[in-house]
Amino acid sequence: MADVPHLSRAEARRIAVRAQLLTLPRPTDLLATVRHLTLVQLEPTRPVAPSADLVLWSRLGAAYDVRDLRDALDEQRLVELDGVARPAEDIALFRAEMDAWPGPEPRKPWQDGLLAWVEANNACRLDLLERLRGDGPLPASQLPDTCVVPWRSSGWNNSRNVLMLLGQLAGRGEVAVAGQEGREKLWDLAERIYPDVPTVPLEEATRARDVRRLAALGIARAGRRVVPMEPVDVGEAGVTVTVEGVKGRWQVDPDELARLDAPFEGRAALLSPFDRLLADRKRTTELFAFDYVLEMYKSEAQRRWGYYALPVLHGDRLVGKLDARADRDAGVLRVAALHEDEPFDADTRDAVHEEVAALADWLGLALDLPG
Repeated sequence: MADVPHLSRAEARRIAVRAQLLTLPRPTDLLATVRHLTLVQLEPTRPVAPSADLVLWSRLGAAYDVRDLRDALDEQRLVELDGVARPAEDIALFRAEMDAWPGPEPRKPWQDGLLAWVEANNACRLDLLERLRGDGPLPASQLPDTCVVPWRSSGWNNSRNVLMLLGQLAGRGEVAVAGQEGREKLWDLAERIYPDVPTVPLEEATRARDVRRLAALGIARAGRRVVPMEPVDVGEAGVTVTVEGVKGRWQVDPDELARLDAPFEGRAALLSPFDRLLADRKRTTELFAFDYVLEMYKSEAQRRWGYYALPVLHGDRLVGKLDARADRDAGVLRVAALHEDEPFDADTRDAVHEEVAALADWLGLALDLPG
């Protein structure tokens, strides 16, 4: 244990914040930013702005133009996979996983169920691939539903056969998202979307993804945890450390560990509820002592901070939540409340208020403050 580096919580937080590009100077290039972050989640909910745009604005600032992200996706410098935008070259790290779909042996029962459902609808699968080959890219609404076994779900995906089959074919690496037409995704053959690069073997790809994820997160738990979307663990990548007042060991990116003695140039930032700084809620509690839940799925009476409250970062601390909504018809950003976890000092208040004003300017809206 004596040989394991020991970090204070402040050091651990600064590693996490700096790794997420939330310090000064700001990054200046969209593609380089996404390459470092490894992904931006394409979550469409937009009470303020879509999550991906908030994530990129919080890093790039006023220089970020939402058209830049759309162009990068249209030009396939970024590609969509599993609801997130990734650098196109990273697809090589997912090919082996696609080849092993729905998972390597021994598979879990739900994976066997997916395989059985796709095999039962193989004729529909071939129909979709043929139609895309001849006429793609196309939205799901223009693709034939010839499934003989419908998709059964207790949720809203029940009997949405084509959409669910396209999702499985994307997992197999046969189709890919080719863009957007209104609110509908466009689909095409994956061979026309993804770069033609050699497949990285599964074990090597897993290690490479762990290393890249750790560089983006700065500090994370080892081991394997099952979470939705992108993992928050990093296997055995990086340097093992302990953190003051927190049980267990952590893995730290060695470059970030080497930068601990460098000056930390923190700033204020307004974060998307889906920001990767907050993706591991347990880490957020352990390192930042920050209490946060996205409340848009709660009734109004149950909400403490607001429908789509934006977490507020100042320096290496998460200090509050901004309850705001973009009223585009009225041309204003309406701020219902700025919740302070603890009373802001003057420097924090000035920096956060300046960032709120910058958000309104970037949205092209006037700022409507409470009171």
